[in-house]
Amino acid sequence: MNRITQLFNIKYPIVQGGMIWNSGYKLASAVSNAGGLGLIGAGSMYPDVLREHIQKCKKATDKPFGVNVPMLYPNIEEIIQIIIEEGVKVVFTSAGNPKTWTSHLKDNGITVVHVVSSSKFALKAQEAGVDAVVAEGFEAGGHNGREETTTFTLIPMVKENISVPLIAAGGIATGKGMLAAMILGADGVQMGSRFAASFESSAHENFKKTIVDVKEGDTQLTLKELAPVRLIKNKFFNDVQELYSKCPTNEDLQNLLGKRRAKRGMFEGDLLEGELEIGQIAGLIHEIKTVKDIVDVVISEFEYTVKNIPNMQF
Repeated sequence: MNRITQLFNIKYPIVQGGMIWNSGYKLASAVSNAGGLGLIGAGSMYPDVLREHIQKCKKATDKPFGVNVPMLYPNIEEIIQIIIEEGVKVVFTSAGNPKTWTSHLKDNGITVVHVVSSSKFALKAQEAGVDAVVAEGFEAGGHNGREETTTFTLIPMVKENISVPLIAAGGIATGKGMLAAMILGADGVQMGSRFAASFESSAHENFKKTIVDVKEGDTQLTLKELAPVRLIKNKFFNDVQELYSKCPTNEDLQNLLGKRRAKRGMFEGDLLEGELEIGQIAGLIHEIKTVKDIVDVVISEFEYTVKNIPNMQF
């Protein structure tokens, strides 16, 4: 057992990212059943939908699972109340001040983890009393840090500054990647993109097939003025770049973005006008697999690599 498997009472130190439009109860329960920690992504759910997914997840697994809550959520108080009422034991918070809800959640017996993109915010999260921190590098899909610090540099720097357990995220989809992150100081890893391209992911088939087709250089971080997000380069992305050439205001960017753009892309499968969020590691994802197969392959590669390190030539 290590600090992460102990904290969550799970078999493997693997956490599934709570991704909007990808992370319903089917994905979360499958990851938990496979030995990791599954997370329901509350960021794309109305409160009543979240309650339904939590209840279905409890029926689909007897293993620990959690909920990822972006704190900029407009119904945040109702969301937190539902999580407490439904007896969820683990909450990952992101996109906001960890001080706001950590003590309230912990007072209700919930393990709290906060997602950060810098050592500064990792320290703030630790001071707020979180049980662990996810440090997410620039390679990650979806919303990201403005600093563009890569996972390989972020993890050891965060490790140097905090004492709570550390989970590495961003650019990890293989057993070797998991081992590399842990050698750099992580106690476990969070994987998003690899699980987005699973049969159990709630994403549209069009989006899953696009993930498999993504090559090196096909994604880019953009919209930093609003909320930095890593996107696949499609028509919508090109429209954003064209608007940038005209020195747009934040209002211009917001008008182009509009509403429900991420739902349109990832959940409804509009590959042209939708927002397609995925990490750089998608270039290494060549197949849609079951969650069990994904976890089994990652763990077997991890264990094989650890065993064969003495035979490696340096």
